[in-house]
Amino acid sequence: MRPKIRILVVEDEEAIRTGLVDVLVYHGYEVDIAVEGHEGLSKALSGEYGLVLLDVMLPGMDGFEICNRIRSADRDQAIIMLTARNTDEDIIRGLSLGADDYVAKPFSVAQLVLRVQAVLRRASIGVDPDHTIRLGDSVEIDCPNLSGKRGDVPVSFTRREVELLQYLGMHTERPVPREELLHKVWGYAKALDIETRTVDIHIAKLRRKIEIDPAQPRYLVTVRGAGYRLIARS
Repeated sequence: MRPKIRILVVEDEEAIRTGLVDVLVYHGYEVDIAVEGHEGLSKALSGEYGLVLLDVMLPGMDGFEICNRIRSADRDQAIIMLTARNTDEDIIRGLSLGADDYVAKPFSVAQLVLRVQAVLRRASIGVDPDHTIRLGDSVEIDCPNLSGKRGDVPVSFTRREVELLQYLGMHTERPVPREELLHKVWGYAKALDIETRTVDIHIAKLRRKIEIDPAQPRYLVTVRGAGYRLIARS
């Protein structure tokens, strides 16, 4: 029998925490909890969890700081953030710190479970271990090591950023629609109607890392009405 995937729920509101635990256990996961920030960070850094489900507003240390510290120590740890404020500022901040996805409160239990499953599915696939991406004369991305350089500037990437670049790199002949990226890179079912800016925010993050002028991208371009395209110019 395969061992159960362990999920850490870091949530201080008892009713929400209890509901999350019940739902996740029902769907076959082993669940651990933390009720404040420092405890959540300590447990998350143990490396014992397939996924950390992390609330933003926590006593002791907020979810943004926890996410930042987790990502600094482990670029592969799967993280979903829970936010009570569905504002662009909170969403952009969480994803910019390296969260794989976010769920806004109040949330649909069914959609939460689907997002958990999608993030875990992608985390188990990982990146192509022999893949290097080169863009023009100055950008090189070492996929298995989640690192690279833009000219002489070293750059680090998250696993999800590299997966996104790899998928776009396999389809350089065409723009890739946002819905296709959600399906192929994030693992969401095609029929799942998800309101999320995850793709757009990851694209913006990548442009800041690989483009000389992110406002005028040369490599990671938007094709209006069609999606995103990676251009490996020489």
